[in-house]
Amino acid sequence: MTAVEQPPPGRRERKKARTRQALADAALRLFLERGYDQVGVKDVAEAADVSVTTLFKHFPSKEALVFDQDAEQRAALLAAVRERADGTTVLDALRTHLRALLVGVHEAPGFREFRALVEGTPALTEYAHRMWLRHEEALAGALAEEVGGAADEVAVRSLAHFVLAAPRLAGGCADPGAALDAVFVRLRQGWPDLDV
Repeated sequence: MTAVEQPPPGRRERKKARTRQALADAALRLFLERGYDQVGVKDVAEAADVSVTTLFKHFPSKEALVFDQDAEQRAALLAAVRERADGTTVLDALRTHLRALLVGVHEAPGFREFRALVEGTPALTEYAHRMWLRHEEALAGALAEEVGGAADEVAVRSLAHFVLAAPRLAGGCADPGAALDAVFVRLRQGWPDLDV
């Protein structure tokens, strides 16, 4: 399957995207400099030179400023399942997608600081968890379409859950890519070597 090409964004969409990015960049900079709880949405809006009303047109909450690519991540996750190459299994497509994302994130400048911010801020940790749960529901739906099951079947839901848990488990390892590969081997083969 191939994605339908979209026309390039118009001037209005480009301006919205620039404003959204300016807000996300300002928020992250301020949160890292001062701490999440010491920065208000008014501070972020002022740093991005927009009104608080404009900020809330782009982001529904203060927490969402930190996870500004939530919708794009969800779309890419679903595309990995639905638009995979012929002959590629769903698990292989998801492993490839998540591995590229995980390795790329770990190599990105400022990743350690970002991770420390999220893990050190209960509101952000909770928001990240809720965000991944939304992705889990969407992924379960896509998996159900592929296997002809129902999205609420425990087998489908558990696979979606463990696929999305894999990057977090692997992220703390010295070689996150290899660790993610090992998790996907277990997802495919189970744990026959463990006497459980």
